[in-house]
Amino acid sequence: MTLAEILTFAVVAGLLVVSPGPNGVLIARTVPTSGRQAGFANIAGFVSAFYMHGALSILGLSLILVQSATAFAIVKYLGAAYLCWIGLKSLWAAWRGETQDVSQVSPAKRQRTLVRAYVEGLLTNLLNPKTSMFYLAAFPQFIAIETPSLGASFTLVTVHSLLNVVWFSAMVLLLTRLSAVAGRGQFQRWVKGVTGVVFLGFGAKLATIRPSL
Repeated sequence: MTLAEILTFAVVAGLLVVSPGPNGVLIARTVPTSGRQAGFANIAGFVSAFYMHGALSILGLSLILVQSATAFAIVKYLGAAYLCWIGLKSLWAAWRGETQDVSQVSPAKRQRTLVRAYVEGLLTNLLNPKTSMFYLAAFPQFIAIETPSLGASFTLVTVHSLLNVVWFSAMVLLLTRLSAVAGRGQFQRWVKGVTGVVFLGFGAKLATIRPSL
């Protein structure tokens, strides 16, 4: 896997990270009542869940590749369809102006311990099948399936995790300001519009890949 492929994946994953979603909501609920350390515990839970999803996705792709080239082709096309669906959904949301105001999220009523904050971050992502679906769809795009590499796969998971750490750590440290920026309708429409175009492009490209199995 080349540096260009890693950077391209970083752009794709970064668009998802900065889009308002359940992780941002959890941070916005946790930090005001439980403090920065609890927010960082949330982030640690996010990262743990990403590696669990990544391991399951890598194992699943490896098993499918060993069993059947036809089965892998089906997974590849389903992945392409999923990426295109994300792209169309993002473009539709951008066109309609649909937004999620993270800055207006009500803080949690009870203070969280670090362990509870970690578990909440873990479960928020571990129980979200969209993460695994994203990895299953993205890995064939950025990794040479003819010679699948465990190291290359986890490199992508690490890139995704680091992007989350940077973005949400900044949100923890600058909660009010960054939440306000992320909650602006214009910012959200811009992110969703770019995400839609990028994912449609990668979905179409993934559908044309023909690995020699």
